[in-house]
Amino acid sequence: MANTYKQMIDEHKHVNATKGMEEAALAFLDSLDTDQKNKSTFEYMDGERQFWYYPPMNRHGLALRDMNDNQRKAAMLLAEASLSTKAYQYMQQIIDHELILGPIEKSKGIITFVRDSELYYFSLFGSPFNRDEPWGWRVEGHHISFHFSIWGQTVISTTPFFLGANPAEVKEGDSKGLRILSRREDLGLELFNSLDNGQQSKAKIADEPPFDILTYNATKAVLMQEEGISGKEMTEGQKEILLSLIDEYLSVYHQEIYHEKINAIQTSGLDEFYFVWAGGNKLGQQHYYRIHRGNFFIEYDNRQNDANHTHSVLRDTENDFAENVLRQHLLLFKVL
Repeated sequence: MANTYKQMIDEHKHVNATKGMEEAALAFLDSLDTDQKNKSTFEYMDGERQFWYYPPMNRHGLALRDMNDNQRKAAMLLAEASLSTKAYQYMQQIIDHELILGPIEKSKGIITFVRDSELYYFSLFGSPFNRDEPWGWRVEGHHISFHFSIWGQTVISTTPFFLGANPAEVKEGDSKGLRILSRREDLGLELFNSLDNGQQSKAKIADEPPFDILTYNATKAVLMQEEGISGKEMTEGQKEILLSLIDEYLSVYHQEIYHEKINAIQTSGLDEFYFVWAGGNKLGQQHYYRIHRGNFFIEYDNRQNDANHTHSVLRDTENDFAENVLRQHLLLFKVL
């Protein structure tokens, strides 16, 4: 059974990505004392692995504030080994964004969550020492939620992958004009505005966007039907924008993983992808979009704080948290 299953996942090896993640995870673990390890490590099948949330809140795991400088460096090296350069920059900017958001809210007399750039929590699931069993890691905090599962030399799951920003655009101070996730917003607006009136009427499902991404923080995303305008109803130029937008979400991953995912989409084509829009069509207006084909699902929402607070997520609805891989493994175990 084990050998048969290993043959299945070994068809999609990510040798460099898994090597980097494994080495970084072991170095991070080696830097921790016993109490820190108890906080940050869980069995792979622990239910905690499938919990995720993106507002500021108390979390399980080991927070940056509870690490010394060397341990923080080791934790961030784990993230850096798993992400593209772009995504690692997003991560650093979003963490630092708490230092911008806190003073903004204070100046406006807003009483809300504590804004703290050290409240980002790292967790390990299973053991990177054992290549015969799956293991994974997670980092979470305000507007960041990354989840990776690894088995041998294969990254078996990379979702949910959430990024957000508040403010979406910094309106004042030394960082005025900063828009961390601008490409996600700008390409979405560009695609919708490239559609003609008939195409827009098909893509647009509501005048008002939802308050948040519709799948929220559900462990299992319950999806609406594929609706909106399909890729086969778009011009070649519109398809190019759609591919650029999809690429923006996939390019957060290590090059080996990114190339596998984007090549699969380019090979299969964009005809069966659906693009949905809600809300206004100008920067500064509340808006929402999603892209959906089968298990592939993207959501973006910018409604809160007068359209200056963005949430975005990429999900594989059958294999979030490696659910499908593990299910197939259990089926093989029962059958063989």
